[in-house]
Amino acid sequence: MKTIEKLSENILDKLSIDFLRSQVLKNAYGNNDTRIAAMDPRMLLVWYLFFGLVPWFVHSVPFLIGCFLLVAVTTWMARVAGLVLFLFAVGVFSQTGYLFLVTLLFGGDASAVVPLLTLTLKVATVSLASVTIFSGLDPDKLANGLMWYGCPERLSFSISYAYRMLPLLMEEFQNVLLSYRLRGNPPAHDTFGGKIRYLVYQVQIVMHAFYPLMLNTAKRSRTTVEVLEIKGYRYAAVNKEVKKIKLSALRLTNDDLLFAAVSFLWVAVAILIATLV
Repeated sequence: MKTIEKLSENILDKLSIDFLRSQVLKNAYGNNDTRIAAMDPRMLLVWYLFFGLVPWFVHSVPFLIGCFLLVAVTTWMARVAGLVLFLFAVGVFSQTGYLFLVTLLFGGDASAVVPLLTLTLKVATVSLASVTIFSGLDPDKLANGLMWYGCPERLSFSISYAYRMLPLLMEEFQNVLLSYRLRGNPPAHDTFGGKIRYLVYQVQIVMHAFYPLMLNTAKRSRTTVEVLEIKGYRYAAVNKEVKKIKLSALRLTNDDLLFAAVSFLWVAVAILIATLV
């Protein structure tokens, strides 16, 4: 019993707001010194377009395994936060396990393993490719890459702005939670049952904090829009010279070409193995 209480205490200590905030911000802004972050965003977007779409149209297990291993390596190179990887593992593999149990419950047999494995590899490959790209690219690089491919400037700016609003959301969320804690009376959490009640109490606070969080963020967003208007954002969005200057920093390096070549070679080997099998 003491072991269970100690384990629950360690888990609840880890699931604090500060820990979640640090993990989210680390994944969005703390990976600028990785090899993935140093690459050209145009090449990374093409790479993501392949690994985000092609696996859905392929049913060969060897090919999918090869793609999964490649994106797993790139995820490691991007230094993705541990919380994101944990949520990925829970979301993908628990859903597959649930489908397998339902299949067995309604008269299926072990032959359902291969289709479920194929589905798991597809979802895992696309998910890890998404995690790699969006944790390795900062808002400016992502917006510039989309703009270079002809994406409307307002859409690319909206994506970049959403990234930049993330710290404000986390800060406002923490402030609202602190205000609720100051006015609330949390249950005692010395025992295991008390820790469960305390966890339920924390979930209720999070639900109640949603509306004031959106209201305070909307107020800050209005201030940000006014500042952008003062700086001439609308004029810069349609001026070709400004766009040319903004995109002049994009350069394909030898590392970009090497990364693309290794990915192409790995996929070619996976296709060969799948053909032979």
